Amino acid sequence: MLQAQSGSSSSLMVLVLQMAAIGLVFYFLILRPSSQARKKHAALLANLKKGDEVMTSGGLVGKVRDIKDVESEGVKETRVTLETGTATVVVERSRIVRIGGSAAPGATPA
Repeated sequence: MLQAQSGSSSSLMVLVLQMAAIGLVFYFLILRPSSQARKKHAALLANLKKGDEVMTSGGLVGKVRDIKDVESEGVKETRVTLETGTATVVVERSRIVRIGGSAAPGATPA
């Protein structure tokens, strides 16, 4: 009877250790790198100013003409007006993936 109880507690301990190992792998391979990339992208966007040449996630390339904070339906957004060729386009600040030669980490510019 004692052997059966020690065997089940031993297998439970192994299961807990395996789950902990999977959790650590998940954290170090997925969560931590994406968090660091998000912080670097935020720092890149914080340095955005008029006159910078940028590329959006959609592949538009242009110069920043204006930066505005807009609140719509209770959500605060920052919109950037880009001058691209002869047209002007308004995009969300978060959609910018490259400023000058600095690309956001993990971004795949078109």
